[in-house]
Amino acid sequence: MSPATRQLHPLFVAEIDGVDLSQPLGPSLAAELEQIIDQHGVAVFHNQVINDEQQKAFSEHFGALEETAGGHISKPGEKRLGAGMADVSNLDQNHQPYARDDRRRLFNLGNRLWHTDSSFRAIPAKYSILSARKIETTGGNTEFADMRAAYDALDDATKAQIEDLICEHSLINSRAKLGFFEFTEEERAIMRPVQQRLVRSHPVTSRKSLYLASHIGNIVGWLPAEALCFINDLMEHATQREFVYAHEWQENDLLVWDNRQMLHRVRAFDESHPRDMRRTTVAGTAPTV
Repeated sequence: MSPATRQLHPLFVAEIDGVDLSQPLGPSLAAELEQIIDQHGVAVFHNQVINDEQQKAFSEHFGALEETAGGHISKPGEKRLGAGMADVSNLDQNHQPYARDDRRRLFNLGNRLWHTDSSFRAIPAKYSILSARKIETTGGNTEFADMRAAYDALDDATKAQIEDLICEHSLINSRAKLGFFEFTEEERAIMRPVQQRLVRSHPVTSRKSLYLASHIGNIVGWLPAEALCFINDLMEHATQREFVYAHEWQENDLLVWDNRQMLHRVRAFDESHPRDMRRTTVAGTAPTV
């Protein structure tokens, strides 16, 4: 039996019922879910009580898991989760909320900027899978913007102008926007800029989309100041309310989104309470450039 789906936004986002993600998926169901994700960009599953191993097993139906190294500044002894899990919580290795001035907290504030997961990697991510294990805070919605619709709404002259543009992405760029400059030489080497196309075509649906992120620091061949002004204009266009869905988290929600065609950000929340959010990331298979 096919899972029941309901579209939550006029443009995108599918709510999926009737699937227990803690259990193995057969090939047919996995293929059907992948088709839904590719079509709708974001899939919402409620009441999914899973552990880390089950989340990884579910994620691997869609491809190999991406390594988490290079996407954070936590040292080995500071990690709370095991291999293959990205910790996007507000918790330290002792499962307590970060102190206000904790370097890891300040770095993670970059998640409140519009971004695309792993656009700072030479081969960017395919899907992100985020599980809400503990939600006891006010705020903290995750917003998604449909980059396909944003591209479609551009005028023909702008589409022609951006068709072959190449941007440089780095985590250092997004953190600099928040005044975070305290990187070690080793971190700067790991986070050196990579190139990504500004316009992508989805490998399954062939729909074109903008490939934006706060990680962008320049456009190849442009002066940085003019490039950032241009990117800011595109970002304002792409995140108009008509293109945006805000997800209000419930405990044990699990969301899957397609990084090849979605932009997202988390909103502010009460950080004095534990918020346990665990992400797996399905690796991409090819560079955009």
